[in-house]
Amino acid sequence: MGTIWQPSLDHGHGPKYKAVIATIRHGIEIGALKEGDKLPPVRDLAWILKITPGTVARAYTMLTESGTLLAEVGRGTFVASKTPAPEPEGPIEIDVIAHKAQKLDDHFNVNMFSPHLPSSGQAGLIRKLLAEIANDPPSGIMHYPSRIGAQPAREAVVRWLTGTPLGAFEQSDVVLTHGGQNALSLVFQAILQGRRPAILIEELAYPGFRRAAELLRADVIPVAMDADGVIPQALEEAARNHDAQIFCTSPEVHNPTGTFTPVARRDELVKVARKYDIQIVEDDCYRMLVERAPTYRLLAPERGWYISSLAKILTPALRIGFAIAPEGRTPDLRRVAEYNSFGLATPLTDLCAKLLTHPDIDTLAEGTRQGFNTYVQSAVNILGGYDVTWRANVPYLWLRLPVGWRTGAFCQAAEAQGVQIRSAEEFVSRDARAPHAVRLAVNAGVSLESYEAAILRLRQLLDSPPEQLSV
Repeated sequence: MGTIWQPSLDHGHGPKYKAVIATIRHGIEIGALKEGDKLPPVRDLAWILKITPGTVARAYTMLTESGTLLAEVGRGTFVASKTPAPEPEGPIEIDVIAHKAQKLDDHFNVNMFSPHLPSSGQAGLIRKLLAEIANDPPSGIMHYPSRIGAQPAREAVVRWLTGTPLGAFEQSDVVLTHGGQNALSLVFQAILQGRRPAILIEELAYPGFRRAAELLRADVIPVAMDADGVIPQALEEAARNHDAQIFCTSPEVHNPTGTFTPVARRDELVKVARKYDIQIVEDDCYRMLVERAPTYRLLAPERGWYISSLAKILTPALRIGFAIAPEGRTPDLRRVAEYNSFGLATPLTDLCAKLLTHPDIDTLAEGTRQGFNTYVQSAVNILGGYDVTWRANVPYLWLRLPVGWRTGAFCQAAEAQGVQIRSAEEFVSRDARAPHAVRLAVNAGVSLESYEAAILRLRQLLDSPPEQLSV
């Protein structure tokens, strides 16, 4: 630890997490803990104080939220240089605090179902901006949302998308949505016609594609893939045999495998889409501000629809997404969005405008990206020798299981070890045969130490498939 601090619970009363908070603050007041000093890991301090790691994690979370401590991804928790804010008076929402504590550090259970973002300062910025909006809401709070009122938010999205190869578009082409999934549903509604339309998707695909299609009573047709994405000949065969109106794909960051569709393959798929007059819907919700190829909206401006959100780079809590229609189709998409909800709540569009134009936003997004990469690299190092697909700037890994493991059994064994992961079966159609593989999402809401320990437990399972276990 490198300090003269001798922690004990003699300086606090009431709930144990409050006693931990009082103990740390006392150490700072008497000079035993100085600016920049590193606090013990959650489990170490819990062992010293003879309390549970969750109690320590809760205290660390509250002190980090107040500015007393500073949590840095992959490094630990330190005494902050700023003057600590006073502890809030009144009742504390225990469930919320417990959830935050779990995100900061959990000594055993690690949820890898979906990516959990690292904290790079976005929470503090969002709280600050929400306070500004509450004191003086730019759009007011006593009227319906309007296109004019949401214009600053749409302009902010245009700035946010600077550098994304989308082709020509303006703020009036941006349709704000309640997250990426809502954007997907709105786009489907703007396109689909007839009694039994069909949507073509990758044979391994984000489950939300199927769910959005099922809500609209559309048939979902999986299309065969190879290492570069959907196979053009397979797409043409599916288009020829069905009333296919949409080809839905994630070419930049494929979910769940993390692979990438190169430009040459995208060009071939565009030719098929044009031949059979199919609209192309591109889900780019996993974008990390680093694009490798032109979007379908640029390659096929007459039929390329683009969808993204802030969930994977800033926060999923706000449910801010956006969609951009092909040339000439913006009125169709805007009409569907307005008929569905009359638009986003005005405080939310005000927040979007302030957040995406803030001078620190690019730095915060880069911090998220680098934080994810730290966890991914660590997992790859631990799983070395196994068949893992991964990429920088992608917050999950695709793990093909070795001989001896079936997907269901491996997921159950992992859960018994406190690790929740997604089976390949979740990414295929109900009647399709799934590969023996799992997706491991990065959970940067727990410490790197806890994440590594969880990956190590998975490694131990991989090393000992059931057929090799002694009985």
